[in-house]
Amino acid sequence: MTAGAKRRRRTGRAVGIAVVAGGAVAATVAALGFNAFGASGDGGGDSGALPPATATVERETLVDTQSESGELAYDGESTFTARAGGTITSLALPGSTVGRGKALCRVDDVPVLLMYGKLPAYRELAPGVEGADVAQFEENLAELGYTGFTVDETYSGSTATAVRAWQEDLGLPETGMVELGRVLFAPGAVRVGTHRVSVGEAVGPGSAILDYTGKTRVVSVDLDVADERLAKKGEAVTVKLPDGKRTDGKITAVETVIDAGDGAEQEEVTKLRLTVTVKDQKALDGFGEAAVKVEFTASEREDVLTVPVAALLALGDGGYGVQVVDAGATRIVPVETGLFAGGRVEVSGAGLAEGMTVGMPS
Repeated sequence: MTAGAKRRRRTGRAVGIAVVAGGAVAATVAALGFNAFGASGDGGGDSGALPPATATVERETLVDTQSESGELAYDGESTFTARAGGTITSLALPGSTVGRGKALCRVDDVPVLLMYGKLPAYRELAPGVEGADVAQFEENLAELGYTGFTVDETYSGSTATAVRAWQEDLGLPETGMVELGRVLFAPGAVRVGTHRVSVGEAVGPGSAILDYTGKTRVVSVDLDVADERLAKKGEAVTVKLPDGKRTDGKITAVETVIDAGDGAEQEEVTKLRLTVTVKDQKALDGFGEAAVKVEFTASEREDVLTVPVAALLALGDGGYGVQVVDAGATRIVPVETGLFAGGRVEVSGAGLAEGMTVGMPS
């Protein structure tokens, strides 16, 4: 189960920048009172009086960003289940870290130990057994300091001798074999989460014992399917932390999930769940499973001319223009609009150049 896989209520999103086109531009122009300083209706000629304020036509990269709600969590959430029956006699504490060779719990006062690897334990290991699981176990045995055997895919007599030494150090019966259920394999050290049972409780094969995760902090974000353009694995994002500071992140996983929804009818909603890895893990120190904001780059336009959105004029015959101020006189230059971002808008048109001065309303 991936980080943040528990269903949670969506806290909503905040759209920092909007791309406005067609009728939406007209509505924006009308709402902000553009053309308030006397643009001519024919899209050309002298506009009359000088504007009360001016701005400059700039050449820049215009970036459209979108902010979404996310949650801090730990990567790789999983559940440890018993492979044999018995009574739980101890459990690693929630929030503690368990490393290679250490116990996650004890069943009938015998430890279940963590070792590192991607292949799950699925059979007893004994002399004569061969396979990738043997090599994985032997690699861990060697990392724990035991010698006298060759790390390969064959469980040899030498391996059994090293296992007896390992069992003696643990206070286990010195059988030279590794029974199924003695070892749990995980990619690395784990952080213990919620206990599923209590000390003293009897369990059987398949019983859930505890939840655990990796040590890496990540951000989980649920997106509407309509925002699929933002869900690009490998894309860089910015994470805004609860204290207002920002840190760099990258989308490392994208999956489709079904959200049961809220309310009596529990209508199912399809979501895109993103996992964002944060490069600077120290930046997350002091935060639990806190709410954060994740800023995505929705669109980007490089090397384009831009003006403040408020500089746009609604022309009488349709379309838009800007009032160019030059040598104490003004003229209207029709423009085509492109991306809107950060209070500025991409513009293009004959007679428009970087560095020009354009009129602004008061």
